[in-house]
Amino acid sequence: MKILHTADWHLGDRLGRIDRTADLQRAVERVAAYCAEHAVEVLLIAGDLFSELSRPDGLRQSIEHFRRTFAGFLLGGGTVVALTGNHDNENFCQTFRHALSLAAPAMDTDGTLVPNGRLYLATDPGFFRLRDRAGQEVQFILMPYPTVARYLDDPGERLGLDDKNRALLAGFRRRLAAILASPDYRPDLPAVLSAHVHIQGATLPNLFRISANESVVFGEEEFADFAYVALGHIHKPQTINGKTHVRYSGSIERLDLGERYDEKSVVVVDVGPRGLTGPPVELPLDATPIVELDFHEPAEDIARSRDTVPDRERSLVRYQLTYKAGTDNLELLLRELDALFPRWYDRVWREVGDLGPARNGDVSGPQKSFRSTVLDYLQQELDDHTDGAAITRLAETLIDEEEEAG
Repeated sequence: MKILHTADWHLGDRLGRIDRTADLQRAVERVAAYCAEHAVEVLLIAGDLFSELSRPDGLRQSIEHFRRTFAGFLLGGGTVVALTGNHDNENFCQTFRHALSLAAPAMDTDGTLVPNGRLYLATDPGFFRLRDRAGQEVQFILMPYPTVARYLDDPGERLGLDDKNRALLAGFRRRLAAILASPDYRPDLPAVLSAHVHIQGATLPNLFRISANESVVFGEEEFADFAYVALGHIHKPQTINGKTHVRYSGSIERLDLGERYDEKSVVVVDVGPRGLTGPPVELPLDATPIVELDFHEPAEDIARSRDTVPDRERSLVRYQLTYKAGTDNLELLLRELDALFPRWYDRVWREVGDLGPARNGDVSGPQKSFRSTVLDYLQQELDDHTDGAAITRLAETLIDEEEEAG
């Protein structure tokens, strides 16, 4: 069975003031092209299909684009298998899954041989079987991101952070052990495990919109005894401690400045009756450049950036501008930078010199944009708040509406 492993699509995401829809749709279309080129039978998405920043109309647009892009794949008998991650909106995904189950009721029964040619979304731990073109069956064990509601017997119990993480580890292990002990689980068949988790030994350039103390960390030994382990959550593509069958595919796009050096890809594997028939194959994705620039001497540095920044029309840019009072015209400089880098997503400027007061009344440090000031403050204040992501999302919506109106 040919499987394309991918993860962390974050459809509908934003970076600062920039809507990433077009970037992400291009990556999704490239994934669909790979499915056709490599005769893929199962597209496996290991969590974070949608962004928590996506509005309802954005979710609708993402689903419509997905439907158009993969219509031929599904009509040809291909199957899409996805599970939820930490950034997927739980209420939306539960509703989406219930709607899907009306068309495919068998997906609600563990261990079932389900039909091909459909989309299956796992919002809770479970497993089922799929049959490939040659009649070989493969089991898919799907373990969404560890949350209290999903993995704890008493989700109403109030726990401190360390106790909660320990309980989630235990709950995840308990649910996985129950699947493997189920009378419907077939030890004679190859099994693919997919999970949206953080495994010890993974290289972490940064954690995307999640604090380090929120990440429940598993040992690699818990995931080794499967034909293939398709992981999501860590955006940098990698294997775990040299085990080529245990790997993160990485995200399909660079999503913030911490990923500017990442090379993005997806992974194709072929699962036979005794496991992988050969080594996994990485297929590259053309990721959007993300650049950080510092203009200390505006005239010289801006002129130089015309040649040093590749693909200026496409690049996502964060910049800091230092200008001299009485010498440089801030508005003209900002207008020039708007033209050079139409997709700047954040900017900071600072006035230097003693020819008058700073434009923003403060010469001690950089001046942030209104958006950055508000969102940075919320991120700091709501780091451990359970509704932090929802509050930040609401703030972004209000800022967007204000910017569109003004």
